[in-house]
Amino acid sequence: MQDYQRECSTDGVQCSPDVQKCSVLHVFRADNLKKQNEGRKNMACTTILVGKAASYDGAPIIARNEDSANGEFNPKRFEVVEPQQLPKVYRSVLSHVEVPLPQGAMRFTQTPNAILNEGIWGEAGINAANVAMSATETLTTNERVRGADPFVELQPAQGKEGEPGYVAEQAGGIGEEDFVTLVLPFIHSAREGVLRLGELLEKYGTYEMNGVAFSDENDIWWLETVGGHHWIARRVPDDCYVTMPNQLGIDDFDLDDAFSDQAENMCSADLREFIEENHLNLSVDGDTGHINPRDAFGSHSDTDHVYNTPRAWFMQRFLNPYDEDWDTAEALHSPESNDIPWARQPERKITIEDIKYVLSSHYQGTAFDPYDNRGTAQTRGMYRPIGINRQSQLSVMEVRADKPAAFRAVQWIAMGSNPFNTIMPYYTNVLSTPEYLENTTARVTTENYYWANRVIAALADAHFKDNLAHLERYQEKTLAFGHQVLSATDKAAAQLVDSTDFDNLELPEVQKLLEAANNKIATQLKKDTEALLDSVLYTTSMHMRNGFFLSDN
Repeated sequence: MQDYQRECSTDGVQCSPDVQKCSVLHVFRADNLKKQNEGRKNMACTTILVGKAASYDGAPIIARNEDSANGEFNPKRFEVVEPQQLPKVYRSVLSHVEVPLPQGAMRFTQTPNAILNEGIWGEAGINAANVAMSATETLTTNERVRGADPFVELQPAQGKEGEPGYVAEQAGGIGEEDFVTLVLPFIHSAREGVLRLGELLEKYGTYEMNGVAFSDENDIWWLETVGGHHWIARRVPDDCYVTMPNQLGIDDFDLDDAFSDQAENMCSADLREFIEENHLNLSVDGDTGHINPRDAFGSHSDTDHVYNTPRAWFMQRFLNPYDEDWDTAEALHSPESNDIPWARQPERKITIEDIKYVLSSHYQGTAFDPYDNRGTAQTRGMYRPIGINRQSQLSVMEVRADKPAAFRAVQWIAMGSNPFNTIMPYYTNVLSTPEYLENTTARVTTENYYWANRVIAALADAHFKDNLAHLERYQEKTLAFGHQVLSATDKAAAQLVDSTDFDNLELPEVQKLLEAANNKIATQLKKDTEALLDSVLYTTSMHMRNGFFLSDN
């Protein structure tokens, strides 16, 4: 756990409590805001949301790869944050906006940056009310929206205070750096998450386009920002899954519902006027009750067809292989289609393994796979993979309604590049997290999960096919162990909860049991990851170009 208010002695920005890390802070990510915003144009992350009737165990599931910008690696950690660690007034490192935090904060998990020179970037977690949040999926927009509602960007001071012409600094809005800290500790349902974040966006604005997921034991809500101050949100249908590849995704929005019952749709207070005044509704039938947000607020650029739409195509091709033709010239949807559905029913219920597979994918079985010999040199590098080298972490979060509150929520976590890692479950109703996941340092070391997988990926990538068997055995073994411990712990925890405590989260004996289970999983994960490193290192070393044997002659 970290002190959010500690500052680096060299440049006055937030930093790790370990002062030794400061000397390498800026190796990983520049702290210049202009450069950060430029980097954000090289968008990252991929999201999948699975409604409770579409998931294998009946729990709503929200999952997202957090990927760093081009040319950067971003070490991550997994931790628990207690309410007393939060400041009374939160200050953003990137935008300098200050936001007073309300009373009544709850404990929550998160996957923040290991190096805090850019702020916290909590990204994904579950709070003590068993509400999950994933923030954020970077989205696209268009010039009409940005012109009508400009982003709220930090404006540095000009000149010197007290001298003629001096202009004071103007803080920017809130963004991905801030969302989890500002919202997750204070919400008791997925719907509340939408309402709190929406209120903050309307008041403070944002400097970027983002998509944010909230879930509880019943619902998943997906929120998309629109310009600097506006937003829309839709409830994910229970029998559907949603794919989100860095592009504004909602393809149908019911304005009439959003301004009445709000059963499935919510939005900023003046969205209808905003659309009308700026001529954003592009529907030819003139329907003002429904809009296509992709047309109104999104983009259809050439870059989308290389970077974004192919990822949605591959995920839906895998989860609905027989619903339509995906690969011929007559296919309804190609990797470059603009109309790939936001939500659709799967052909079978979706498992944790399915989610891990699609969020690790690199177009397996197609001409676009960079590790395959089918296709051509041109096609193999044509589209941006989902499982990419600069992945930071993956969180798959499920809140299981059939379990007592004390052990209802689970956060499955992977770190590093997904084709080369594994994912394991961790209970979130705990007071601490395993050191192997929490103690990520700036220094490269195999003593923590993030860096161990980063090293494995770099070694295995060069000889992918030779290492594939090692990777598959590792993933199968660790996932099986995770399911085994989860099942056994659920049964043991159930014995400690009587019928009167079904909704009681604060049961110390259960929390101790969950922490022990998390540590057991992490201990085995470390052992198996080190064994994988040994195998991959040996296999790749045998292919070094300076190898020489007498038998070669």
